Amino acid sequence: MIKLTRLDGESFILNADLIKYVEKRPDTFITLTLGDRIVVTESPEEVLRLTIEYQRNKRLLPESS
Repeated sequence: MIKLTRLDGESFILNADLIKYVEKRPDTFITLTLGDRIVVTESPEEVLRLTIEYQRNKRLLPESS
């Protein structure tokens, strides 16, 4: 999961596994695998950095029992 910010300043958590693609137009649009679109204040590069960090970290955390 990654923490992002909507244009109105509201923070939210997104399951990064659902990201299909990210566009800059001029705001950052995230299109999800389900077809939904979200506009965020973060740059596409920041979304990419957070997503890569998330993918790396999810493999490092042990499963809880």
